[in-house]
Amino acid sequence: MREKPTSDLDQELMEDADIDSYIHENQGLFSNKTIAELLTALYEKKTITKAALARKAGMSEVYLHQVFAGRRNPSRDRLLCLCIGMGATLEETQQLLKEASYAQVYPRIKRDAIIIHGILHHAELDAINDKLYAENERTLS
Repeated sequence: MREKPTSDLDQELMEDADIDSYIHENQGLFSNKTIAELLTALYEKKTITKAALARKAGMSEVYLHQVFAGRRNPSRDRLLCLCIGMGATLEETQQLLKEASYAQVYPRIKRDAIIIHGILHHAELDAINDKLYAENERTLS
């Protein structure tokens, strides 16, 4: 099936009174990857070991392996920690959050703005958490 822009899908949803026909016609376009699959795809682009990723993401290796195996689903904050630990770009981070059905980071929210700045400037998780704490915002880990 050919790829359709999201704007086309939006338009079809607004115009089509029958959700069943929409679902049937676009079945092959729906994202159905698990968080583990999404993370694995991003991880494979990076040059970091899982042990180093666990340290940089502020989590145990056991938890990390459970996430990659699909036995645990990380929260939005844990996904952000993993993206920061992998050195993911803002675009990669936003895409992962979106496909995992989490809210993307949004620059009009102070906490998210600090996280975005950290990602853009390749800050370590500890530095991002320090700034979040200093601004009375909830830390990522």
